[in-house]
Amino acid sequence: MEPNIIVREATPDDKPYAETITEEMAESAKARGTGIAKRSPEYIQSKMDEGKAVIALTADGTWVGFCYIEAWEHGKYVANSGLIVSPSFRKSGVAREIKRKVFELSRKRYPDAKIFGLTTGLAVMKINSDLGYEPVTYSELTTDEEFWKGCRSCVNYDILMSKERKNCLCTAMLFNPAEQKSPQVNGHAVTETVNHHHHRRVMAENLTLFDRWVHFKQFVLLKGWRKKEGESTDKGKSVLSFLFFW
Repeated sequence: MEPNIIVREATPDDKPYAETITEEMAESAKARGTGIAKRSPEYIQSKMDEGKAVIALTADGTWVGFCYIEAWEHGKYVANSGLIVSPSFRKSGVAREIKRKVFELSRKRYPDAKIFGLTTGLAVMKINSDLGYEPVTYSELTTDEEFWKGCRSCVNYDILMSKERKNCLCTAMLFNPAEQKSPQVNGHAVTETVNHHHHRRVMAENLTLFDRWVHFKQFVLLKGWRKKEGESTDKGKSVLSFLFFW
């Protein structure tokens, strides 16, 4: 990351950046052909007021990036949402730093919450994996209707609903603090569970395979959605199921 970029918790003084942030969110979603829930400048400002956001700026005050926290089911689940980086600063490493900072903020404010995310980006999946997230099925995410209403503005919402909210083009990832607590072996703390260590190693060593899986998943879902109901093949479903639970 460039040395002149500052990544910190957002404050009410950052409200003037809200409109720029929401405009870039919309443009980024349009360019990718996938959606993130549309947010108004007022909503972004409310996150700044609540101390539930992270912002990145240059030393001279140029906006660089942003991400915010949403809590569901009375703080049982937390999502780090709306990660966005200005096009001029992409591939600079700032996204990773923003994700790390907002993850730390989430852990501080909601220490017992499960932190989850939905994404189509392989780079974000890698960052999440490094933070301790693991790929999960949608059934392990929050059931809060307000969260799922946020998907209505996504271009793939019809696919999500056609799958009864059990699957979509996004990959679900989850950090469960209950599985990260250090166990004791011979009186010494072990910093990672075997299961968590295994998933991080698999993700790190098989990014190319994972990328192929993501594209295959998107292909199968889009193909199935375009067909008439009941015409999708069992073969495609079984292969997708195998890849999804590797």
